[in-house]
Amino acid sequence: MTSAPAWWQRGAIYQIYPRSFADSDGDGVGDLRGIRAHLDHLSDLGVEAVWLSPIYPSPMADFGYDVADYCNVDPLFGTLADLDHLIDDCHARGIRVVLDWVPNHTSDQHPWFVASRSSRHDPRRDWYVWRDGAPDGGPPNDWSSSFRAAGPAWTFDEHTGQWYLHSFLAQQPDLNWDNPEVEEAMHGVLRFWLDRGVDGFRIDVVFKIAKDPLLRDNAGAARRHDEDWDTIDDRLRGIRRVVDEYPGRMIVGEVYLLDLSRVVSYSSGGDRLHMAHNFVFVLLPWSAQAFRTSIGDFEALAGATVWPAWFLANHDHSRVASRYNDDAQGAARARAIALLLYALRGTPFIYQGEELGLPDAVIPPQRMVDIDGRDPERAPIPWRPPSSAGPAAGFSTGEPWLPLGADAERLCVERQAADALSTLVLVRRLAALRARTPALQMGSLRMLETGADVLAWLREGDDDRVLAAVNFASVAVPLRLPADLARTAILLLSTAPGRAEAEVDLTAFRLGPSEAVLLRL
Repeated sequence: MTSAPAWWQRGAIYQIYPRSFADSDGDGVGDLRGIRAHLDHLSDLGVEAVWLSPIYPSPMADFGYDVADYCNVDPLFGTLADLDHLIDDCHARGIRVVLDWVPNHTSDQHPWFVASRSSRHDPRRDWYVWRDGAPDGGPPNDWSSSFRAAGPAWTFDEHTGQWYLHSFLAQQPDLNWDNPEVEEAMHGVLRFWLDRGVDGFRIDVVFKIAKDPLLRDNAGAARRHDEDWDTIDDRLRGIRRVVDEYPGRMIVGEVYLLDLSRVVSYSSGGDRLHMAHNFVFVLLPWSAQAFRTSIGDFEALAGATVWPAWFLANHDHSRVASRYNDDAQGAARARAIALLLYALRGTPFIYQGEELGLPDAVIPPQRMVDIDGRDPERAPIPWRPPSSAGPAAGFSTGEPWLPLGADAERLCVERQAADALSTLVLVRRLAALRARTPALQMGSLRMLETGADVLAWLREGDDDRVLAAVNFASVAVPLRLPADLARTAILLLSTAPGRAEAEVDLTAFRLGPSEAVLLRL
């Protein structure tokens, strides 16, 4: 019998990038009250939880991922009371709230770092990674920032005559997790939010909180020394112990490692993460074989105990409709990807706007603000047609902090909600179908051999069998299934607009260009 799923296994977790979701006060930046005003949208999507990108006080050098206070809300987004109200409103609708937790680094304006850089003898000096320079006067080692434009991962501090480590911007100094006081303080941050009713955390760059304490160079080494060090397992277990003090909570980690065995290890054993985001999957080309291999490899490593977290877009990566727009198929492929995510074994993570099939926005050079070029996927959500709501498309009454996408008139929420063939309505149907189909939640997954252009798999649970198939070709192709499967099926859902639910003959069934389907056998 199929086991009952946890809440974080049942349906989608929806990522909100607060700056770009909805603005309630006309300053052009999204906020917590704006989110509260659009909870009907989230309920209609049937999401199990919302994940909020950072809303903490921040100088915004990296748009909130440079945290100046872990236990408050930036006035740009509202107040702590606003967040409490949002949590209460979400819970009243059966929606959980997941916060982005940033444990690897703080802002250089965080009081901890202000104290740390004040003197070599300050009690918080060792809360961050300080070292003398190399004999030639350069940085202590060859580590580089994850942001190419930032260069080396070290900045020299004139006041104390030492270098400090920053895996990202110089304004984001790395915390020293080798200091037990840091680990204890960060566990206290988790408890602060869990006590306020938060249901879980997405842990930013969790693989970075374990580094080689000897700070050895990366060049010429068999493995990287600036991340994913041996101490990571104990640190993950420590975090999990804190979260497990609060029943029904969940942690998912950003594990940007391109070794699937390492990704799986972060959520194995039942005492580390509940899920780990898989970036090998995000970087796949549009190829049935590439997806088949990647999904199969992950399933083989994960076995029955590791629960996958599937996503193909977030605030750091180009949107699906733009990334996979070969042969002008981006819109159709965005619809196919939605079906794929909801039909795999695991939890679908949906980035705001993907339910609308939004492409990346075109950002003029003079409007670009992100050092790493991530503005196009962060453009605000169009809620209403600009022709009636003004140029901000219902996102704001002021000028948005980033320009909206060019096709807001057609792709906005209001227009799509009224169109039975829209991507928004498709995603709502996918969520509803998954919610009432146990095989799509907890059923087993079996990959099928269906030819070079078609990715297909079978979900089986109790007495239910659902077949999912995605055509990666830009032309129609036959669905060639293994001989042991039924010859007829019920078409439950297709991403091709206008294809209705019906009984179909699988021996003659053809998938349209970039079409994906769910069939009950």
